[in-house]
Amino acid sequence: MSVVIRLATVGRKGERRFRVVVKEKRSRRDGKAIEFLGWYEKNINGEKKVINTERVKYWLSQGAKASPTVDKILSIK
Repeated sequence: MSVVIRLATVGRKGERRFRVVVKEKRSRRDGKAIEFLGWYEKNINGEKKVINTERVKYWLSQGAKASPTVDKILSIK
């Protein structure tokens, strides 16, 4: 099983918010996740995020790969 840390969309059209989740690579973008790690929101005023970095480090140590977008979000922090 290949596991990836990526974004899942929530919210309405024009008001997108993203959940940072751990999922199997082949699963749907907005389908069931293994674990919810936090959320990310980008809007006109800037960006807001709350991410559990300890759990992210745990999943990366277990062999999970972060998507390029999640890599950018984590490197900013």
